[in-house]
Amino acid sequence: MNVIFVDSVLGTDLLQMVSHDVAGILAAAQGESVTFPLGHFKYEFHNLDFYEQDGEIRQELVIYVKKI
Repeated sequence: MNVIFVDSVLGTDLLQMVSHDVAGILAAAQGESVTFPLGHFKYEFHNLDFYEQDGEIRQELVIYVKKI
């Protein structure tokens, strides 16, 4: 599944990745902080989005974080 980390203040994509361990990624993101090259961020909320691509329904997890 696609997983996208988004800065909730600026709306900027911080990281896009594909993972088969979505529960693990979400649990890790909800920890103390997440570090990206742009700094340290704190989990705020997430959405599970569905979209159509090439006639198939796909899903992606969008994790919103805020810089700390």
